[in-house]
Amino acid sequence: MARVLIILCCVVGAIIAEEYSSKYDNINVQEIIDNKRLLESYAHCVLDKGKCTPEGKELKEHIIDALETGCSKCTEKQKSGTELVITHLVNNERAIWEEACAKYDPEGKYKAKYEDLAKEKGLKI
Repeated sequence: MARVLIILCCVVGAIIAEEYSSKYDNINVQEIIDNKRLLESYAHCVLDKGKCTPEGKELKEHIIDALETGCSKCTEKQKSGTELVITHLVNNERAIWEEACAKYDPEGKYKAKYEDLAKEKGLKI
C-alpha cells in the first residue's frame, strides 16, 4: 500500500510540475503582432471566429489554465511572449483585447487578479 502511495505521489508531482509544450517557443511573436493580418488570424482563432493553426490551437487550449494558474506551467519564452502580446493588445488593439476579456473573463475575476501586476507593467487593463 505504501508503495502505491509513493508511486501515486510521484505521478501527481510530475503532473503538477508539468510545463506546457515548448514546441512552438521558436515562433517570432513580435513578427505576429507587427503583421495586422497574422494578428487578426490568431485573434479569430482564440475567439472562435476562424480557423486555427496548430500553434494557435495549442494556445487556445491553454488560455484558461494559464489564467487560473498565473502561467505557472509556461516556459520563460511563453511568459515573455504573453507579456508582449498583452501589452500590444492593450495599447494598440483595444477591440481585440476587450473581446478576449469578454470571452475568457466575463466576470472580471482574472482582471481583478492581475490588475496590480498590469499596473506594475504600466498597463491599464
